[in-house]
Amino acid sequence: MTLSAAKPKTPPPLPIAAHKGDAGRMLCIAGSETMPGAAVLILRAALQAGIGLVQLAVFDKNLIHAVCPAVPEAVYLDLSRSKDLIAGRLPTQIEGRKDHVRVVGPGLGQGGRTDELVRRLVTTSFSGPLVLDADGLNVIGDMPEVLAGFAGQMVLTPHPGEAARLMGVAAIATSDEGRIECAKAIAHAAGGLCILKGYHTVVTDGEQVFVSQTGNPGMASAGSGDTLCGILGAYLASVVLFGSADWTFFDAACSAVHTHGLAGDLAAAKLGQRALTASAIISHLAEAQQQLAHEPGR
Repeated sequence: MTLSAAKPKTPPPLPIAAHKGDAGRMLCIAGSETMPGAAVLILRAALQAGIGLVQLAVFDKNLIHAVCPAVPEAVYLDLSRSKDLIAGRLPTQIEGRKDHVRVVGPGLGQGGRTDELVRRLVTTSFSGPLVLDADGLNVIGDMPEVLAGFAGQMVLTPHPGEAARLMGVAAIATSDEGRIECAKAIAHAAGGLCILKGYHTVVTDGEQVFVSQTGNPGMASAGSGDTLCGILGAYLASVVLFGSADWTFFDAACSAVHTHGLAGDLAAAKLGQRALTASAIISHLAEAQQQLAHEPGR
């Protein structure tokens, strides 16, 4: 095991003549009638983290009307009339898309179309990074065998309860050492990355390990994980576009976690931990990224 003690790297700058496609294309499948805020937070965080184009795919057309006023920069994809999942196929609107990253799960709900969609997404020929969070993870907890069919970079982002379900245990260890071993086991099973959220969030590919030193208890509130997903999606897309030995998927995941925590710390310093919200984290994301980019030695 290699435990990274260095500060995470930052995403590479865009070329001077870059267009929005060069900043990454992200497909987000999140939100529902009762949880539209999950989609709003992911989209806003991804845009603040530098994604060039983000598209939200929804099963409920009313969700577009709920989310669009809050995130007018996003593009929307209506899956409400698709019969493909009923027929056991990935919706034609998704099949063959040229996304750089896909983020699936937050606020989707469980059962029916969600289960079938996740099953199809992890068995498609998409070769980019796929982030599974929240309800996306809950589906995988019931069908861990589907992970073996994914062709791209799998990224799982469980909190301790979701991690326990993935591991098939009642609860995971609370010590740093125990949490690291749990995250490594999940990463190995997924053949990808695991980001085990919580105090001292753990990032691992099964071999390399990073333990975050940013973040605070005020971030233990609804929507904080959705915000991380948006940042993570934007940074992973930059690896697809500009990846090298100095900027890998592991580097991007470490950077996203570190930046998310720093934005939360900056927000808490101004608002206090009790007043901290996911929206406040996003509001301080630009400052966090600027601070990290201008640190000595970068």
